[in-house]
Amino acid sequence: MGWAADWIEQTKLWVRGAEGGKPDEQQRPLAQRLDATLRRGQEALSPRELRRLLQDMEQVADAALSDVEGGRNAQALMEWYAAADAVAHKDFWLLTIERFGPDAKALQAARERYDKAGSDAERSEAEMALRRALLSSRTRLLQRFAQPQGGLEFLINMRAQLLALPKLEQQRYVALDAELEHLFSSWFDVALLELRSINWDSPASLLEKLIQYEAVHDIRSWSDLKNRLDSDRRCYGFFHPRMPKVPLIFVEVALLDKMAGSMAPLLDESAAAADLSKANTAIFYSISNTQTGLKGVSFGDSLIKHVVETLTQEFPKLKHFATLSPIPGLRSWLLKHGDAALAELDDKEKAALEKSAGGTTAAQLLAALEDPGSLGEKSVLRQTALYCAARYLGRETAKSRPLDAVARFHLGNGARVERLNWAADLSSKGLKQSMGLMVNYLYDLKRLDKHRSLLAQGKIPVSSEIESLCKG
Repeated sequence: MGWAADWIEQTKLWVRGAEGGKPDEQQRPLAQRLDATLRRGQEALSPRELRRLLQDMEQVADAALSDVEGGRNAQALMEWYAAADAVAHKDFWLLTIERFGPDAKALQAARERYDKAGSDAERSEAEMALRRALLSSRTRLLQRFAQPQGGLEFLINMRAQLLALPKLEQQRYVALDAELEHLFSSWFDVALLELRSINWDSPASLLEKLIQYEAVHDIRSWSDLKNRLDSDRRCYGFFHPRMPKVPLIFVEVALLDKMAGSMAPLLDESAAAADLSKANTAIFYSISNTQTGLKGVSFGDSLIKHVVETLTQEFPKLKHFATLSPIPGLRSWLLKHGDAALAELDDKEKAALEKSAGGTTAAQLLAALEDPGSLGEKSVLRQTALYCAARYLGRETAKSRPLDAVARFHLGNGARVERLNWAADLSSKGLKQSMGLMVNYLYDLKRLDKHRSLLAQGKIPVSSEIESLCKG
């Protein structure tokens, strides 16, 4: 398994290479390079090396071989890949796309047969033929890479490379990206995942993964992590049986006697643990995906459902389930669209804002909000910022979906926008994203379907408090 260490070291180089800008417009088509004798320009592999790589890939995808033997051949290629540079990786991707795709003629014939089918029986047979035509040796090639130990991580990290490319360059490899996402959707189906509790007694290597992958509130030290795994906390992760040492996604939970309104008490290492006998509220304050290469594979909603079931079994007194969530898109939305929202204030409100902020534009409001923790409850700046945040979360949509990424996740799972919390995250990240504002999304277990139905109609489910703030 010496290749695995090389793989980890190469990851930085891959990402660096993926940032390399536009693809070389002078590069010859792959077919020409395979037939050529000499390397040209910036081509990573010589024609001879390219042909050898293609032969090695064909040995992996050979239908005459068993999956076990094909997997052994795949491991040798994984070792080559770990030692190759980012430009050579792109040759590998292009070979995968252009040389292992579906048979175009067979696919066209199957499509024509399906289009001409007259009866239900003919249509069913034509559909099966079309499905078979769509299957390609590319699928078998990628499946064989999943056979050896470390193979799933290999494919996940390879897709992470693809996704790190500039958007324009990604288009060149979209067929490979789509095939990997399709395979991952099957391989990482929630039915195949295991929900595991993570606590201070878990292996140190696993605890290190929490520190490494925490994406919402950085874990600053081991004592910080220990506080997050104290008796009044819970942490759960989804694990795949082929990747038992790394959670694919994990959630951190605080058990309290009321809805949390600030991160500071939750991260206070000197605070006493809450009395679990009085706990009636579970607060999900951090949800982190660990694998960029699994983008588009959804299991976060199932994670919350499974965690709620697990918590209610352990703590029957729990009645409320909510988040304490960041609002990552608020500041950028205010800069682009805040002026329009502020224009809807009445004359009295505009006059008060101009007096407090020196003007009525979003830029002037943001400039005046440098120290949100110092603003009292009746502050005009505070009330105006709350109005804008409520509008952003409770009204603004794109294609009938909430603008904010975190809101899309929780509202899509049936939650509602419950409460805005002032000066809830005064970290540099919290101030930069949302002027310190955070939001509670409430999971009312009896109304999840109702909230999903409202969202499907383009209506964002909100509490009466948020509705009132939206009106200014």
